[in-house]
Amino acid sequence: MAGPKILIIPGSLRTGSHNVKLAAAAAYAFAQADVQATRISLADFPLPIYDADLQARSGIPKHAINLKRMIGAHRGVLIVTPEYNASVPALVKNAIDWVSRVQDPHETRGQVFRERAFAIASASESRLGGARALAALRLILSACHAMVIPNQLALSFAGQAYDDMDRLKHFADIEALTAMVRQLIETSDRMT
Repeated sequence: MAGPKILIIPGSLRTGSHNVKLAAAAAYAFAQADVQATRISLADFPLPIYDADLQARSGIPKHAINLKRMIGAHRGVLIVTPEYNASVPALVKNAIDWVSRVQDPHETRGQVFRERAFAIASASESRLGGARALAALRLILSACHAMVIPNQLALSFAGQAYDDMDRLKHFADIEALTAMVRQLIETSDRMT
């Protein structure tokens, strides 16, 4: 496969999650573009709620270090987040909070965010498609000095968006996903 390696992080652990399905559809789109994509689950990186006192007492949890290194091994990152109460779920925010604290000896704090391109997407049953969560996530990543590409995907009415193989079935959704995937590949390629 050619092009930059891409990491896909679904921000949901729920069985049958629309966002996990969207992450799978994105992985398929990257494969169609002949780009290697790795899809992970945050369930494999369990983290306590971020607490500076806990960090001072016990250090940074190994799962935060492993997640940061997983991000660091890829040139581009796609985060697919649900929308909870008009924002990102605690699972996504907490992972970012911990990763932003990991600093290997040869780098500056937060360097992992500054050296790769990020894309964001959301799927929701609502008409807005998780757009408010995307605005919040863009703000959080920008505060970490991440380069977040302009194209994003807010998949509305997600319950009717997938076919029997869990692939997107509406042309406009497929076109938006393809545009986001293409822009993340191109931007990640320039950052290598």
